[in-house]
Amino acid sequence: MIAQLEPFHAIAVSALAHRLAAEGRSIIHMEFGQPSTGAPAAAIACAHQVLDTDAMGYWESQPLKARIARHYRDHDGIDIDPGRIVLTCGASPALVMALSLIGGPGARVAFARPGYVAYRNNARALFMEPVEIACGLDQGYQLDAAALAAIDPAPAAVILASPANPTGTVIAPDELARIAEVCAARGIRLIADEIYHGITFTGPTHSILQVAPDALVVNSFSKYFSMPGWRLGWLVVPEELAEQARARMGNLFLTPPVLSQKAGLVAFDARDELESHVATYARNRDLLLAALPALGLDRIAPPDGAFYIYADVGHLTDDSLGFAMRLLQDTGVAIAPGIDFDPVEGHRFVRFSFAAATPLIETAIARLIPWFAAQPRRAG
Repeated sequence: MIAQLEPFHAIAVSALAHRLAAEGRSIIHMEFGQPSTGAPAAAIACAHQVLDTDAMGYWESQPLKARIARHYRDHDGIDIDPGRIVLTCGASPALVMALSLIGGPGARVAFARPGYVAYRNNARALFMEPVEIACGLDQGYQLDAAALAAIDPAPAAVILASPANPTGTVIAPDELARIAEVCAARGIRLIADEIYHGITFTGPTHSILQVAPDALVVNSFSKYFSMPGWRLGWLVVPEELAEQARARMGNLFLTPPVLSQKAGLVAFDARDELESHVATYARNRDLLLAALPALGLDRIAPPDGAFYIYADVGHLTDDSLGFAMRLLQDTGVAIAPGIDFDPVEGHRFVRFSFAAATPLIETAIARLIPWFAAQPRRAG
């Protein structure tokens, strides 16, 4: 039996965008959550040196694991043994490994709806049962302790994302603590997707490890460190799962790229450059939030972090994929349809990524305003 997965519909939007660009159209990419900037300059310089001097092979960088552990100590006040950190080929394998460590086929995994498409599809690929909890605008599209306490029977695990994709919203520290208490009382394993940590606009983010030391934490160099193509991430596991986590990494993926590991170690100290990227995202966020009234979009949760705005366009369409395709054909602006993130209500939502350069965001807004103004409102 083969698990049946839904496609990632934003890929179809992006494919059309690239076809239009090949025809000479001016395209602005706001469909994917990836920085438009490259890796830090020092990391690139390190990579050139490695290419010239190191034959490379299968290798896991102990200095990088120690540096990640130091980051948790300096940023979150948490002491983590580097042996609990498994380096991965990006966050995606880390998520697969985390899910495989909490149960087998039939295990129930809860997460917020809307949420990242891979939570649902990875659970299905492992023959687990996704338990999607509807979270509305009033909740900031985030799970809370009360929702977890109400799930019957208790799931084997819950995936939290803060800041979240597609909404950019953050779970408040006191709510994180309440969630941790519910999970501990009900025997629910916590998996935290923290790949957007470092990209925040309303205050610092808090790691789940501060309130749940036995949580599994997925993180990546793709977002804050602006290194998506380098395919480097990590998974923090409790001590009792560390041996099995290393076994999974070695058997399924071997090691992350040596080049990426060495560049990633250097990237940790490129803070001034990386913080300038966050300042750009903050400017782009402000521009989009200011433009939303002119677009007629007033049902959003302002993003606390990441680089997304998730907007209700139900007054204009009940087909978010078709809507995104028409928008792209007419304006050259590519966005993501909500059905990727919510198979129930996503037909009336779209996601804008504002990770592009600020001039491109300004151009996109100039194209979007008249297009949205010309769209007929749906009856009812």
